[in-house]
Amino acid sequence: MALSRRTFVSSVAAGSALAAVSASELASAVSSPAYAASPPGDVVGKITVGYQGWFSCPGDGAPIGGWWHWSRDRFQPPSPSNTTIVSWPDMREYTRGYTTAYPNLGNGQPAQLFSSYDQQTVDTHFRWMQQYGCDTAALQRFNPMGDEGPTRDAMAVKVRSAAERFGRKFYIMYDVTDWTNMQSEIKTDWTNKMRAYTSSSAYAFQNGKPVVCIWGFGFSEPSRPFAPAPCLDVVNWFKAQGCYVIGGVPTWWRQGINDSRPGFLDVYHAFNMISPWMVGRAASPADLDSYYNNVNLGDQADCNAHGIDYQPCVMPGDLSSGHRRHGDFYWRHFYNMVRLGCQGIYISMFDEYNEGNQIAKTAETAASVPQGSGIRALDEDGTFCSSDYYLRITADGGRMLKGQLALTSVRPTPPVLGGGADTTAPTTPGGLAVTAKTANSVSLAWTASTDDVGVTGYQVRQGGTVVGSPSGTSYTVGGLAAATAYSFSVVARDAAGNVSAPSNTVTVTTDAAPPATTNLARGKPTAESGHTQNYGSGNAVDGDANSYWESVNNSFPQWLQVDLGAATAIRRLVLKVPPPSAWQARTQTIAVQGSTDGSGFTTVVGATGYTFNPASGNTVTVNLPATTTRYVRLVFSGNTGWPAGQVSEFEVYSA
Repeated sequence: MALSRRTFVSSVAAGSALAAVSASELASAVSSPAYAASPPGDVVGKITVGYQGWFSCPGDGAPIGGWWHWSRDRFQPPSPSNTTIVSWPDMREYTRGYTTAYPNLGNGQPAQLFSSYDQQTVDTHFRWMQQYGCDTAALQRFNPMGDEGPTRDAMAVKVRSAAERFGRKFYIMYDVTDWTNMQSEIKTDWTNKMRAYTSSSAYAFQNGKPVVCIWGFGFSEPSRPFAPAPCLDVVNWFKAQGCYVIGGVPTWWRQGINDSRPGFLDVYHAFNMISPWMVGRAASPADLDSYYNNVNLGDQADCNAHGIDYQPCVMPGDLSSGHRRHGDFYWRHFYNMVRLGCQGIYISMFDEYNEGNQIAKTAETAASVPQGSGIRALDEDGTFCSSDYYLRITADGGRMLKGQLALTSVRPTPPVLGGGADTTAPTTPGGLAVTAKTANSVSLAWTASTDDVGVTGYQVRQGGTVVGSPSGTSYTVGGLAAATAYSFSVVARDAAGNVSAPSNTVTVTTDAAPPATTNLARGKPTAESGHTQNYGSGNAVDGDANSYWESVNNSFPQWLQVDLGAATAIRRLVLKVPPPSAWQARTQTIAVQGSTDGSGFTTVVGATGYTFNPASGNTVTVNLPATTTRYVRLVFSGNTGWPAGQVSEFEVYSA
């Protein structure tokens, strides 16, 4: 197992290649502001974070087994002599830790690490993304055809779930390193597996197209030996599939020197967005300024000239090498790219504890790292920094990118909250009340808090446990037991991390479970993407199998939705088309989505072909994972019997 995700390329001083940027490029870039080739979307005008999600531990259930990406020998526990990491995570918000062979932490506690395979870990990361303004996550996907494949497949499911839950976007970012049969296998993987994720409400779209990134074309290392022709073929193939394609390219892509092979300019210019790599290239703010003048300005000018969006890589700096300068390095990188006028920013990385450039919460002092390990904490230069400091800088950098914070070279984010920073907590949320309940859910609402700077969100607490982090003043808590008493309260948070006093506490008892034979959708309100003639959505819940809903013809995808009235635990759908034999057998491709508010939908069951056969009553059953939702939506993307979605009865059951 290699020590780190991507082998560092020897850094070439940017100033040594000044002549690589022509005078005309510089004049063009400076005299006219950079413009977006595309309007704002899920990557243009947004903060994207690279998300590895590649750590596992024995006992977590990951198919790959062992201490994946924590240890060089993954079948032995990580220790000072068997490790792949240079930074240590702050473990305080993870509900499960795995004890390593490192010495105890400085505070005497066991040295534990998290597993990305635990859904709570992924949920915690995406909750941080929500709280700190990370809009979109680029899920790294290396060659999935080997022993890593099943684990990476499972991680895609976990990331989709977390992104949907916390209102973040995500997209697939292929890394072609050491992928020998990349040209054919990447197409197979997208077609057979990853494309299905584009049906998720959380999947990133730009210009109306699903986003996919390919990292590694044109790099000079032998681990990416591909010639230009197969690379161009892959880029054009994804574009032909209707994708918006980002290229993770070498730093010196335009010139074809240093870390870039020559002859790849046509490949690079085929991308919709270009995102040059920067990790390992700069060690100081002065280095970043040199790259700004000698590389980034020319990059932006070239992208402008070719109608390509520019998404530079911004990094906090390698903590293990002392590059961070308690945030000044990171802010300088943000400032340079925003003043450049870039179209979006890619943060490298969210959880890269292997290369020391993570922004996720990190050990603050020697008390929180293993004794004698030599691992640097955030206070390595003598300045104490809170564990979320680099997330808070990310939030401020994102506001500057979006014009919500004036362009400034002076870092506005304090290493510690207080000391001149905002220390005023929001006012207490008022009037917490139960607005609805079912056997498995409770809906809550409250009056908004105020703050001297601004409330960024709320935490819904069940006892001392955070069960939701909404941005608005209502939330539905799901997954509850029937006929059981629960108590809830709410606190408000601001951008500085200040937390209000808790609201009043409400205690509520969930309803008794409904009989498993009750059709929960019968007679309930419906909605639709559209219908043809008089075949409206109400026909699907009227109890008459001979009346039916039919969507607009020849225009997939289409959807049909029922409102159960409150968040409800459901486990099964029964779908029907009219039973007469005139309705011949047909296969409809249907995905199931759910929502608690009718706005943000999560995928419950991915797109699947269901065959309706007159011999079996033209009825199919869709078994669901344990799901609590108010709105149930069917998304139709195909029908072998007629070019439209068709349902005569849409039945929903609790068991």
